[in-house]
Amino acid sequence: MRYLTAGESHGPQLTAIIEGVPAHLCLSAEDINYELERRQKGYGRGRRMQIEKDRVQIVSGVRDGKTTGAPITLVVENKDWQHWRKIMKAEPLEDEDRNRKRVSRPRPGHADLNGAIKYQHRDMRNILERSSARETAIRVACGTVAKKVLSHFGIEVAGHVRRIGAVEIENTTVNDLTVEDIKSITEASPVRCVDEKAAENMMRAIDEAKENGDSIGGIVEVIAEGVPVGLGSHVQWDRKLDAKISQAVMSIQAFKGVEIGIGFEAAERPGSQVHDEITWAEDKGYARKTNNLGGFEGGMTNGMPVVVRGVMKPIPTLYKPLQSVDIDTKEMFEASIERSDSCAVPAASVVAEAAVSWELAKAFCEKFGHDHVESMKRNLEAYLEEARRF
Repeated sequence: MRYLTAGESHGPQLTAIIEGVPAHLCLSAEDINYELERRQKGYGRGRRMQIEKDRVQIVSGVRDGKTTGAPITLVVENKDWQHWRKIMKAEPLEDEDRNRKRVSRPRPGHADLNGAIKYQHRDMRNILERSSARETAIRVACGTVAKKVLSHFGIEVAGHVRRIGAVEIENTTVNDLTVEDIKSITEASPVRCVDEKAAENMMRAIDEAKENGDSIGGIVEVIAEGVPVGLGSHVQWDRKLDAKISQAVMSIQAFKGVEIGIGFEAAERPGSQVHDEITWAEDKGYARKTNNLGGFEGGMTNGMPVVVRGVMKPIPTLYKPLQSVDIDTKEMFEASIERSDSCAVPAASVVAEAAVSWELAKAFCEKFGHDHVESMKRNLEAYLEEARRF
């Protein structure tokens, strides 16, 4: 499976073309719209979420409620386009419109300056429009298709917020919860947190940051249950699935770090408290006593739940702007404001779900085929029986 996305933050629409999705998979616009709505929620979001009510159009690859095996095209319109039509249109602009909304002041923490230098744009709007986190809307749409593939074969994925600012949940809070438990609890939480007390403290931290004209980041975690052993491979560096997932999560706007399982905590522990001992039972086959390695060994899934964490930096555009330099005059200015979220970590957990789901589904299709779901099911069942009796 593969996909490409296109579109700008204030352009007419976001578009994705997905190839390699198996035929006969049930898929509807409502499935995707549900996930798009989840992405727009979250304590600390700004006014843009009141403007955009994201809805998808499936314009190819699905007929009669099921995928056909042909490329799937998804479109999410930008409702704010009507206010930006003169500035963002593809046709040559009038001089007045070209200068209006022109960006010459790069914002610290954004792609503005680096991209402008790389692509030689004197108007950095050509960079910020595409590098915007608005692009994650269409990635969530693609991730929903991946979730549908996984769910068809009994693999369920959930994300939640572990930390916002200095407020973090205890490991014991989530260790005893199933994916279904996490989904149920977090959908009712404004910050997608499984710990009610921690959630209250997280919201206070967001309020405090907003009052100070500042922003705040955090850590999200994605858990996938029902993942079979052997997805990915040890034979080449670029076939290791944990590495692919890490890249996918790091590619989310504003993410600066990824952990698998206990991650960096492994550096503090002796090996006897890191590696997961192996067990075997007649009915289930092989398993691990613990899951410190987050469901991966040697770049492959080991049958335990996949556990991935990502850290999101505070949003760099602030109501208390940082200093920058105008590329025209080289004078110091306060960086311009393009958005108003004080915290997007809860929404980022939904995006991280999509990123992890995509890589898992892609690896699943590589292992069990992707022509149609019934042949994949037969391949999976035969493989699981082989693994159990190995």
